Amino acid sequence: MSYLVGIDLGSTSLKAVIYDLAGHAVAKASRPTQVFNPDPAHPDWAIWKPEQIWGGTAEALREAISRLDDPKKIRAVAVTGMGMDGVPMDKEGRWLYPFISWHCPRTAPQHAWWVEHIGAEKQFAISGNPLWAIKSALRILWMRENEPAILDKTDKWLLIEDFLNFMLCGVRATDYSMASNTLLLDQRTRRYSDELLRLSGIERRWLCDPLPSGTPLGEVHAQAAAATGLPAGTPVILGGHDFLCGMLPVGAFKPGVVLDVMGTWDIVTVAIEQPVLTPAVQRMGWWIDSHVARDMYVAMGTAVSADMLEWFRREYGQPEKAQAAAAGGKDWDYLMAAAEASPPGAHGVMFLPHMSGCTIPAPDPKSKGAFIGLRNIATKGDMIRAVIEGLNYQFLEIMAGLETAVGVTPQKLLAGGGGTSNRFWMQNRADMAGRAIEAPAVEETTPLGAAILAGIGVGLYKNEEDAFRQVYRPGRVYEPDLKLTAFYAERFEVFRKIYPALKEINGGL
Repeated sequence: MSYLVGIDLGSTSLKAVIYDLAGHAVAKASRPTQVFNPDPAHPDWAIWKPEQIWGGTAEALREAISRLDDPKKIRAVAVTGMGMDGVPMDKEGRWLYPFISWHCPRTAPQHAWWVEHIGAEKQFAISGNPLWAIKSALRILWMRENEPAILDKTDKWLLIEDFLNFMLCGVRATDYSMASNTLLLDQRTRRYSDELLRLSGIERRWLCDPLPSGTPLGEVHAQAAAATGLPAGTPVILGGHDFLCGMLPVGAFKPGVVLDVMGTWDIVTVAIEQPVLTPAVQRMGWWIDSHVARDMYVAMGTAVSADMLEWFRREYGQPEKAQAAAAGGKDWDYLMAAAEASPPGAHGVMFLPHMSGCTIPAPDPKSKGAFIGLRNIATKGDMIRAVIEGLNYQFLEIMAGLETAVGVTPQKLLAGGGGTSNRFWMQNRADMAGRAIEAPAVEETTPLGAAILAGIGVGLYKNEEDAFRQVYRPGRVYEPDLKLTAFYAERFEVFRKIYPALKEINGGL
């Protein structure tokens, strides 16, 4: 028996999951990821403490490993997690400043500078990334402007997964998918862009060399072994960005296989063989990153999604909450029953799901959500069905852009994330898309993806395809009602007119 360890460094928890080669989790443990707001003068500034990130991970590893019959059966370990947050380290391996969390708004001035002097179009044409204020390069600019003495002492700016790898084996490196989040990687060459470095003034020496995911980095050293319970000498393999690692166990490293992670955000991803860095893709709000799958790229379309269902539940679901307390079940059961009782089209009520702005098909932070078509016969069930349908129309917009802008014709649709537990939402999405949607029965896909990379790195899997065949678990398939598909196709054309009609109004509110 051989074991592989996947470490998942998430925004809410630090997970250590140990798998056998068939993808079964044989032991796992977690610790909370703690956000700190230590500066009274800036209460909204948010950080992660390196000692808590490392300490929590080490504790989770010790607990998980203690449940094994023999820790020496661990063959390799790899790290995955969130993307942009980094820490300055000196030559002696000491951290000089905490991680600036993606929650932190402090880099707004640097973002404005980047937009003015480099611009979204040039940025995308080189790196494939949209200009978000949480990107790594903007944190480095903030440090240069506000803590120059710290940056003068910095040897490397380690992204947060790379920090954990360094703590495990002492090697300073990053992978292509993580480097994609810096704003500085040229996606065509997978090297840092000389032009972006020159324009920004960021020094190349601060950045770790990017390597393919699955590359062996080193071995767990004695100090890390004592802290974590990992056997000294365990190979440490380069992992990658969390959502990309989660694509491996379900086969979304193959062109044409579309994975939609349904949660607070809809994250629609598909592997592509070459980066598509055209103005049309940029204007539509797509990301183009390097995949953790060898020699592949990924196109990603994102939009806020389940957050709006949670809003409706919080603000208008108190009766259902009381009903669940009195009669049993969950409040969601009653809310979804009301939505399902409303007919397709929700008696003419439609919902524009832009309560956090619009990301696709036209990035517009000033856009706002809206119910339209309300009459005095509209029920709560109609309104929550309209929310579900609005989120699914938004999904159709992402899928339309995938074909028209990115140039990908979907061959298979997969869904993951918490949204897959909502069967009404899933069935309605399949009906709208006119395609079968499968929700694979693979749990903890993100750390499993890291474990797969660990296995590839030490030769326990030949490649991604070999690993996929061993770990994949098929799940429920939602088949579309094609009569409803035709109905929704007509209404989709109405939905697409809502944003343009309200753009000026919402922008002025």
